Amino acid sequence: MKFNTTSAALALVATLAGGAVQAEGHYVTGVEGLQGSSVPPAGNYYLGYLVNYDINGFQAPDAKDGIGGSGQVTALANRLVHITDTKLFGADYGFETIIPVLRSSVKVGPLDASDSGVGDVYVGPLVLGWHGAQWDAVAAAGLWLNTAPNTLGDPTSPGKGYQSTMLTGGLTYYFDQQKSISGSALFRYEYNGKKDNGVRPGDQLSLEWGLGKNYGAYSLGVVGYSQWQLSDDKGRLANPGKAERHALGAEVVYPVASAGLFLKGAAYKEFSVHGGSGPEPKGNLLRLSLVKPF
Repeated sequence: MKFNTTSAALALVATLAGGAVQAEGHYVTGVEGLQGSSVPPAGNYYLGYLVNYDINGFQAPDAKDGIGGSGQVTALANRLVHITDTKLFGADYGFETIIPVLRSSVKVGPLDASDSGVGDVYVGPLVLGWHGAQWDAVAAAGLWLNTAPNTLGDPTSPGKGYQSTMLTGGLTYYFDQQKSISGSALFRYEYNGKKDNGVRPGDQLSLEWGLGKNYGAYSLGVVGYSQWQLSDDKGRLANPGKAERHALGAEVVYPVASAGLFLKGAAYKEFSVHGGSGPEPKGNLLRLSLVKPF
């Protein structure tokens, strides 16, 4: 499917008018990397994820064709986790919440939009963490609430305009007894609710993975993420098409012992993106995260 410049811009404006800059679904891949499936011991934790997604173009609806455009999403996801001393199904039980703050902008053809604010809040009443001699595992469930503003016709609104149920499962495996070499895979499945216009975005599966090695005080590794839309959007106004994206990157983890925290930095490049029911952004993602017990 090929587009000329004028038709591409008009198609992009028309389809973005009812959606968001990012793919459907609330969860943003790239925030977890090395040992992403390992749950910490009992205690209280703050995790801050500062993410910058630089959009260098959009892929046409239900295609890999580039149709131009640019944009940027900058977000700070504030995550609070409490892991209790209680055991449930042999796992450490905990709960969590995520409060994102973001700013988005899109520029293509006649469309030039930007907005910022507090995004939809996540409430996770179930976090389970298992620990073996050379492995960790996690399972979790929660709900993305429809709490943030969503302005019809503004693709950069902080909110999605619907709720989502998210299920999580993952495994970290250590290849040696010293736990110096690790491989991890973390899956997130989202079942999306209906928008005000009656359209229910298709279900989405996200995978984040990492392969890393400790070098004394710090760790280095290769990381990546993938997202697949598993079902078409539903509703009278829904369009066909399933989105897909894949990225590869690198991560460094550095503990700051004097402050009692961990710093993690990662850079990703998306090498394959397929448009869904609307155009999909394609770009590069930078992430700096902080983990602090309190």
